[in-house]
Amino acid sequence: MATQDVEATAPAVRIDSEPEEPRPERARRQRYLLWRIAGYVLFIGAWAFISSLTEPYILPSPVAVLRKMVEVVGRDDFWVNIFATLRHLAIGFTLAFVIGSAIGIAMGRSAYWDAFFRDYVMLTLTTPGLVFALVCVMIFGLLDIGPIVAIVLTSFAHVTVNVVEGVRAIPRELMDMATAYGVPRSTRIRNIVLPAVAPFLFTAIRYGFAIAWKITALTELFGQTDGVGIQIRVEFLFFDIAGVLAWAFFLVGFALVMERLVLQRLERRFFRWRPKAFA
Repeated sequence: MATQDVEATAPAVRIDSEPEEPRPERARRQRYLLWRIAGYVLFIGAWAFISSLTEPYILPSPVAVLRKMVEVVGRDDFWVNIFATLRHLAIGFTLAFVIGSAIGIAMGRSAYWDAFFRDYVMLTLTTPGLVFALVCVMIFGLLDIGPIVAIVLTSFAHVTVNVVEGVRAIPRELMDMATAYGVPRSTRIRNIVLPAVAPFLFTAIRYGFAIAWKITALTELFGQTDGVGIQIRVEFLFFDIAGVLAWAFFLVGFALVMERLVLQRLERRFFRWRPKAFA
């Protein structure tokens, strides 16, 4: 009887299937968004103020550049040049990532391969991308393979360095214990190797991707018939600063779209097992 009275007076506990996001977390996200917007507002405001103190042919205003961007989008060759740059970038960076990952795995697992490739990797890291761009233009001329080779030569070393550190970060004790207990190879790769190497792989993608964007436009500027780089050169020859900035902003815009909508989403999905403090 006493037990029934206790159960009757006990407050009902509500269990929500999807708990609401804590208010401090929502507030933090709102502050983060406000600070990001404030950064853009400060940049555009400073640009508009400085442009008002100079002649339009020296530094055009944000409105003039935006008007030029609308004009460029209306051209018949706009998407032709954009897709040409994206094609060079996609092929070149894919090859750079595959080659850099293979070399990085070999260097991380073997001291002999590390000794073999180390000087080549360091030489590539310290050589300016302009040198690779000019050499590829001189060798390949106006062929599409020029920007692709330049991207591979400048980007693979950044991938290699990060992959080497990722391979060396694999916990050796866990690997030995998994081998001793007869854990299948696929399980070891999925639960030990990939979680250890994944942060370094995403870092390699970010650095390599950023370098690839720069070298693509640089190589196109010197030796291509289509692409964003050659359009920047054309606007430069006409001394049209607004045109140069318009094409440059298109290049930066596509890079930000790839970063925000593709790379960051993949990274968050891959690391969704992490606590929020480390996300």
